[in-house]
Amino acid sequence: MPPSLPLPTGDAQSPIAPMEAKSVAELPSDPGWQFEPKWDGFRCLAFRSGGDVRLFAKSGKPLQRFFPEVAAAIAALDADEFVIDGELVISDGDHHSFEALQMRLHPAESRIRKLAREIPAHLVAFDMLVAPGGAVLTGAPLIERRAALEAFVHSIRTNPSPIVLSPMTRDRAEAERWLAGVGIGGDLDGIVAKRLDGPYQSGGRAMRKVKRIRTADCVVGGFRYGTGSALVGSLLLGLYDAAERLNHVGYTSSIAQKDKPALTQRLEAMRGEGFTGNAPGGPSRWSTERTEEYVALRPELVVEVSYDHMSGGRFRHGTTLLRWRPDKAPAQCTYEQLG
Repeated sequence: MPPSLPLPTGDAQSPIAPMEAKSVAELPSDPGWQFEPKWDGFRCLAFRSGGDVRLFAKSGKPLQRFFPEVAAAIAALDADEFVIDGELVISDGDHHSFEALQMRLHPAESRIRKLAREIPAHLVAFDMLVAPGGAVLTGAPLIERRAALEAFVHSIRTNPSPIVLSPMTRDRAEAERWLAGVGIGGDLDGIVAKRLDGPYQSGGRAMRKVKRIRTADCVVGGFRYGTGSALVGSLLLGLYDAAERLNHVGYTSSIAQKDKPALTQRLEAMRGEGFTGNAPGGPSRWSTERTEEYVALRPELVVEVSYDHMSGGRFRHGTTLLRWRPDKAPAQCTYEQLG
C-alpha cells in the first residue's frame, strides 16, 4: 500500500488485508522462525496520516468509532505516516477481557465514550507495514520490520503508551513454554510462528498458529429448534470452500438456557438462503431423524467453536460454542483456517 494514498474516510474499508495464519498441530522445528503470543483480542490495522487515524478490524471494517481513546492517543504521537499491525486488547487485572471488547461494539456513542474512559484499550503491536515518515516495509523481511517496530515503540514517550510491543522469541523451546502458560501469562490464545525472511503477505496465510485448543470460526447458516420447544436448540455451522459456497460442517448445541429466548428471536428475524453448498439433509453417518428439519439463515453471524476432530469435511462430533465473533466477516470463515 503506497503511503501516499489517502486514508479511507467514513465507513470505507481498509485498503489492505492483514496477513493471516494457518492452524497447525505443532510449532515448526526448522530454523528461521519467530514466535509470538496469539492474543485474545480484536486484530487491528492502525493507520496514521498527519493528524488522521483509522483503525480497521480483520474484516476490513473501521473500528476507530468504537475505540476513540486509542485513535486519539495514536493521533497525539509525534511520529507521522505509519501503519501498524496488532491486536486491540482490554486488560482486566492481570488478564485480557474479550467480553469487554465486545461491549464496545455498541450503537450509542455515549456508551462507547463511557467504556473508553472506564476500561481503556490499547494496541499490542507485532508488525510494521509502513515506518514513520512513509517508508513502505511490506516487501522487507520480518527481521527488518520487527527492528523498525521495536525502534518506533521504544521511541514513544507517552505514559501509558497506546501502543505496546508484543513479546517475541526465536527459541522454539521458549515458545513451547509460552504455549504451556509459562512466562507470558495464562490468557494468551496460542502461539504464532512467522518466517524471519518472509515479506508481509497481505491476505495470505503465510503464518502458522498453534492454539491451546482446536478452534474454528464458522458461519451460522441455520438453526434447529429444541425437541418439543419453540426455542433454538442448536446452531448449524458452515465454512466457505474455494468456490465461495457455504457448506454445512456441523453443529453446536452448547447454548446457555438464559440466552435462548433472545437468540431465538434474533435468528427468526434472519431467515434467508442458508447453505449454498452441502446442506443438512440426506443420508450420512451424522444423520438423525431431524436432519432435514432446520431453519435457513442469512449468512451474517460468525461464531468460534472448539472441536476435537474433523472427518470428511465435517466436524465428527458436536462442537462447543466459545464466543460470537462480530469482528470477523463471514467470508473469512473458510476451510483454509483448519490447515
